[in-house]
Amino acid sequence: MKLFRLAAVLAVLAGPAYAQMPNLNLLQDAPSKTPEEKAAEAERDKAYKETLKKIPDSKTSNDPWGGMRADPPKQPAAPKASAATSAPKKSKSGTAAN
Repeated sequence: MKLFRLAAVLAVLAGPAYAQMPNLNLLQDAPSKTPEEKAAEAERDKAYKETLKKIPDSKTSNDPWGGMRADPPKQPAAPKASAATSAPKKSKSGTAAN
C-alpha cells in the first residue's frame, strides 16, 4: 500500500514538471522562396481568381422542401385611407359589463 501511495505522489508531482518543459522545435525552417517561385505562385493565384469569376451565380433556390410548402398569396398593398374619408368608429356604451 505504501508503494502505491509513493507511486501516486510521484505521478502527481511529475505532471506539472513535465508541463513546464520548454517547447523545442527540432525541425528547421523551410528555405524561403526564390523570386521565380514567388512570381509563379502569384500567377497561379491570379489565374485561380479569374477562374472563380467565370462561375455563374446560382439563381435557383437550394431549398429541398420548397415544393412542399404553399406560398402565401401575394396581395397588393392597399392604399391607406385618410382619417377624413374613413367611416367614424362606434364608441362603447356606458356599461362596463358586456
